[in-house]
Amino acid sequence: MVNVQQRTDPQDEVGQVDIDELEHAASKRAHRRWERVLFYWLCAGFTAFHLVILTGPVILRTIDDAIGSGLYRFFPINIDQELFRAIHLAWGAVLGFGFFAIARGRGRDGVPWYDWLFIVGATACAVYMWRNLDDLQMNQGAIYEMPDLLYSLVGLAVVFEFTRRTAGNALTIIATVFMLYAVLGHWLPEPLHHDKSLKDLWFAFPYIYSNLGIFGPTLEVSSTFIIMFTAFAAFLTRSKAGDYFNDLAVALVGWARGGPAKVAVLSGVMFGSISGSSVANVVASGSVTIPMMRRVGYDRATAGAIEATSSTGGQITPPVLGAAAFLMAEATGIKYAEIAFAAIIPCFLFYVACYMHCDLHAAKRGLRGLPMAELPRLGPMMARFYMLAPIVVLVWAFTEGYSAFLAAGLGMLACIVVSWFNGIARDDDGRWRWRRSDAVMGWRAVIDALELGAKDSIQLVAVCAAAGIVVGVIALTGIGGRFAYIMQSIAGNSQLLAMFFTMIVVTILGMGMPTTAAYAIAAAVVAPGLVQIGVPKLTAHMFIFYYAVLSAITPPVAVASIAAAGMAKADAWKTSWIAVKLGLATFIVPFMFFYSPTLLGQGDWLEIAQPLLSATVGVCLLACATEGWLGGALALPLRVVLFVGALCLIAPEPISDGVGLAIGLGVWALQKFRPPVAPRKA
Repeated sequence: MVNVQQRTDPQDEVGQVDIDELEHAASKRAHRRWERVLFYWLCAGFTAFHLVILTGPVILRTIDDAIGSGLYRFFPINIDQELFRAIHLAWGAVLGFGFFAIARGRGRDGVPWYDWLFIVGATACAVYMWRNLDDLQMNQGAIYEMPDLLYSLVGLAVVFEFTRRTAGNALTIIATVFMLYAVLGHWLPEPLHHDKSLKDLWFAFPYIYSNLGIFGPTLEVSSTFIIMFTAFAAFLTRSKAGDYFNDLAVALVGWARGGPAKVAVLSGVMFGSISGSSVANVVASGSVTIPMMRRVGYDRATAGAIEATSSTGGQITPPVLGAAAFLMAEATGIKYAEIAFAAIIPCFLFYVACYMHCDLHAAKRGLRGLPMAELPRLGPMMARFYMLAPIVVLVWAFTEGYSAFLAAGLGMLACIVVSWFNGIARDDDGRWRWRRSDAVMGWRAVIDALELGAKDSIQLVAVCAAAGIVVGVIALTGIGGRFAYIMQSIAGNSQLLAMFFTMIVVTILGMGMPTTAAYAIAAAVVAPGLVQIGVPKLTAHMFIFYYAVLSAITPPVAVASIAAAGMAKADAWKTSWIAVKLGLATFIVPFMFFYSPTLLGQGDWLEIAQPLLSATVGVCLLACATEGWLGGALALPLRVVLFVGALCLIAPEPISDGVGLAIGLGVWALQKFRPPVAPRKA
């Protein structure tokens, strides 16, 4: 058997991709030796600090309840929430200025003096809050003193530069525009005018740099849910669960028609569920799937597009959705477990569409799968099914009502436990023995996982802080209500027009910034207007979240497609448009659950079954129409008719479903009884 990681053709070698640059960030920095050691331990300490603060009290209370030890009384772990978020932001900014250079191509010589000044400034802000916490909390929103003003100005400067380096210019510009609006908006005409006078000009800065803005709900999510689940994903990666998911996908469908493309789809489901980044998913699974797709006959652009589309869906895959889902839980007041449950059917429809596109494309091009002899054996893979235990533990903890923090902590513990089973192997004499392997998590591997979790969360800390500026300005000026008024003026009473307008806004936002930032801004600005015109809160926020995710494959700035094109050594523009074609059915899915909220799990199973069945048939027919294949090549008129039939199945009405199903069956019958058309070779 050939190792699936091995590249069999030098021409198909996967290109190198810098994840950080592709996710709107500046260049990563090359550290001096002592700086590498310093920031390694700062990263590990960052994650460990959050683990102790968030899970320590629960663990100590549980021990107390079990054995009556009284440990919690002697070792209380209490910290003011605002101070905790300030430390979170300051520590994250220290890491950001340590790892990201001021501009691309400027990070070769270690951390320069001006970045040490930013590091000192970030640290000083946390120290100032610690020393003056009571006064700051008493005065915020009402009174300020000159030291408070200077403290807030330094803090805002740190946040803006931290965001620019790690999340790119687009989010920084948007946050700047909102900040300028806070201090200058009283000069603007209606409906943008607010009633702050010139004497309040300096009031905005301390207001925004408080728990009414930056340290508010968005940074709360970053300092709790996001850091815990990025750490969980890091532990899964270090325990080799990601490699196991890829190998299991190869063993399951690598042999099928167009098997490597289907491997990419399954890998997107399994690995994507533990990673909150489309680009990270592309890099992790694409190094395996893209060479395999090239080997069986996929052209470079199509191989990259399939990987980009399937990896993008990872952010809408339960149980661990993209980081924006945690912001959704905070913004809506809906429990994260309910949001993850609501995402199951949209995720299912997304990957049904992806799988159908891959199968139809393979049938149209006459592409085969990989030889069975070269695939991992399914038996040994099933024997390692214990590698799924961390995910099972996480889901169990959610269903049992444990807090998200404790659920993630238990998942990390499960990663350590299952990794030790990777050391069990059979000797030549047939005896089972345990040997230390690179997948076994000892103390050093645990520290490595802590370090990786911190590095993966740096950008998200900056994004949530900058989103806090937007949220704070909206609260200060009331601009959110004005945006809702503008939306109502444009869309009138048409919910469909409002949703279409939302799709455009969110997609444009997502092109220039990470998914989390695009969702946070759209949720603050657009979602209230949708709710006011009668769209259910969960539907509105899930709609925004879905398109924020899909923007990763939407030209012209399709970061997942660009990453996949770089790995496949394909043209980025061509890859992006093929990804849109492959994902066309998935672009319709949000409108499906808009028309039928039951697709978000809202209702009993009998109510859900009918729209789920019609939606599944609809995305399959849409894939057939897009690919131009249904048992044979489809003529253009039949493709148009089938496309209309697929759209009829979107609205969950009996008449429209009947029309769509009749059209689909009619086209299938025409294809069934016409002379066969040979598949086109790639």
